[in-house]
Amino acid sequence: MTVQAKAILTDIMPGMMKHEGIWTGVYRHVDTDNQLVDQHMARVECIFPNDGPYAYIQKNLFQWDDGREYRSTLNGVLRDGKLWWDNENFDGCGWETDFDLILLNLNRKDDPGANFYEIICLGDDSNHRARTWHWFKDGQLFKRTLCDEHRVVD
Repeated sequence: MTVQAKAILTDIMPGMMKHEGIWTGVYRHVDTDNQLVDQHMARVECIFPNDGPYAYIQKNLFQWDDGREYRSTLNGVLRDGKLWWDNENFDGCGWETDFDLILLNLNRKDDPGANFYEIICLGDDSNHRARTWHWFKDGQLFKRTLCDEHRVVD
C-alpha cells in the first residue's frame, strides 16, 4: 500500500485506524439458545502497513485449553471505500459507520451457504473492544461469537 492509500484509509475509516496494535481476549461461541459451544483465547494483531499491496493485515492466534492452536493472516485491500478480503476461507468487506463502529459482511468459502456479520465496538478508552459475529447458514441464524478483547501493545 502506498502512503497515499494509507492516507485514504485514514480519511474514510478513521475509527478503524484506532484498532492498530495487539489485542488479547476470549472468544465465546454460543448457539441460538445461548449455550456455549466453544471458547478459546485469542491474540489479534492489527497492522496498517506504510507500503506494500495491503491496506490492512490481521494476524490471529487462537488457543484452546486442550492445547490446540490455529494461526491465520488476513490481508485486506482498499477498494470502493471499503476494506475487502478474499482468502481460502472467506471473502467479503468491512466499512465504518459515522460512530466509528466497524461492520463486516463475510461469506464462508469453506462452508457453502454460511456467512456472518460482525460488529466491532471500541470502548471510550480505546483499549477495550467488543466484537460480535452473527452466523447464518442458508439464511438461518445458527450461532453467535462474542469477543471480549483488550489492547496489550499499541
